[in-house]
Amino acid sequence: MPAFVLKAGATLLTLLAAAASAAYVSSHVKNGAAPLHPAVLTAQVHAADVEAVTSTYAS
Repeated sequence: MPAFVLKAGATLLTLLAAAASAAYVSSHVKNGAAPLHPAVLTAQVHAADVEAVTSTYAS
């Protein structure tokens, strides 16, 4: 196979990948109305009657 065929194939593959990524990016445009920091629930601590883990060894 001549070298120019491989070069043409590599160039075509590169251009197709660039076009596909450009199409993907343009179809996923950032929403300007989206909140930058969504609301987060407050942290809560619950007491439990569970024995503490003193070893993690398992055979």
